Amino acid sequence: MFKRMLIWVWPAILILSVGSFPSRVSGADSPNVLFIAVDDLNDWIGVMEGHPQANTPNIDRLAAMGTLFTHAYCAAPACNPSRAALMTGIRPSTSGVYRNADPWRQLLPDAVTLPQHFMASGYTALGSGKIYHGAFPDPPSWDVYFPSKTKQKPNDPVPDGRPLNGIPRTSHFDWGPVAASDAEMGDFQVADWVIGQLGKTHEKPFFLACGMYRPHLPWYVPEKYFQEYPLDEIQLPITSENDLADIPAAGIKMAKPTGDHAKVTRSKQWKKAVQGYLACISFTDAQIGRVLDAFESSPHRDNTILVFWTDHGWHLGEKEHWRKFALWEEATHTPMVVVAPGVSSAGTRCDRPVNLIDIYPTLVDLCGLPANDRLEGQSLTPLLKDPEQSWDRPSLTTHGRNNHSLRSDRYRYIRYEDGSEELYDHEVDPREWNNLAEDEGHSAVKQRLAKWLPKINVPGIEKNSKKSAGKKNAGKN
Repeated sequence: MFKRMLIWVWPAILILSVGSFPSRVSGADSPNVLFIAVDDLNDWIGVMEGHPQANTPNIDRLAAMGTLFTHAYCAAPACNPSRAALMTGIRPSTSGVYRNADPWRQLLPDAVTLPQHFMASGYTALGSGKIYHGAFPDPPSWDVYFPSKTKQKPNDPVPDGRPLNGIPRTSHFDWGPVAASDAEMGDFQVADWVIGQLGKTHEKPFFLACGMYRPHLPWYVPEKYFQEYPLDEIQLPITSENDLADIPAAGIKMAKPTGDHAKVTRSKQWKKAVQGYLACISFTDAQIGRVLDAFESSPHRDNTILVFWTDHGWHLGEKEHWRKFALWEEATHTPMVVVAPGVSSAGTRCDRPVNLIDIYPTLVDLCGLPANDRLEGQSLTPLLKDPEQSWDRPSLTTHGRNNHSLRSDRYRYIRYEDGSEELYDHEVDPREWNNLAEDEGHSAVKQRLAKWLPKINVPGIEKNSKKSAGKKNAGKN
């Protein structure tokens, strides 16, 4: 096992002592990586049938190029801890990065991020758009970044007369068309920059990140995307009345039914909200289509691994909850695709429960890079080769200290910090309407899954600590 020496001084550069970090001498045969991330996108894509009206031909096209992981889950149902876990390979329960306001680099000063690992192995790391949480970009992770290493995404046009949805005392919890062209949108500009990189000849193999911001709130995209989904035809998510009746207090506290859901229903905005979310998905799908077109006509298409991921799921009224910030299926389930030439097969699906934290070790494995012994995920290469291969590890999601969810092939088990529990049998209850945690007949199931709960649950930064830099914008990015 290799040893790594690392010095970190913020905002200085990462210094790797010569000879202490085994570097692969990358050559022409080293695969490139195109790393496509989407913010706040749940399973509402055509190929996953999360919503019957979702129209995503380009994401579906990408999924058909390789392996679609139909049961991928986030490490945390919030932007910052999810992305920090994915990019460092370290779980929230190990790092203490539990909330959007937690400065992850302060808690993980010596972590070698995924692009840093590639840079140390002879790659050029390029990126644009939202990859890390907006409040905590990581300049040392990149050789080049657009718009800059400290500003991840270009600005979007903002409509007049906000809030467009008429809900009082709201800021970015808003939706409606913006009078702008696609080219004026930040995600279009991100796609343009990535397209430019794909058209170039690079001296070294590249790790190229493309971070799409929509469908993150506010749901402002050009009118034509709203027109794709006529309001009178919008289908609401399927819900169950009194769904929270068998949920413990800790779960109800996360759901906040008297918050966003009450506002949306009282203002009669539910259909308009669903329309806005679908419109933003279609807008982002169009930008991904532009990137894919450029990729497929580029000189790199036969020697590039593609990874597509979203940082967590999203509720639109299921369990009387909106946004992420919960441990149920809608908040934790994420689309994930890996296209690995010579390893994965086009048009394959893998139903094993996997996690976004598995992306880092998978790319290290596929590209033949030195191991990083701090990674807590598992390489998915065996599943890329054989999607039906046995996989007994449930997928772990953490939201705050000692609040965990485990998703196996069949069950979801949730245990909160106060010891209260939820258990759902997805074989008969895919919408998680019937909590079986108090059923003695399922005690063995709970015990079996509980063995996978993390043994380490480090304290996080106190909410009122001055160390919680970026707090003002943490919920917005």
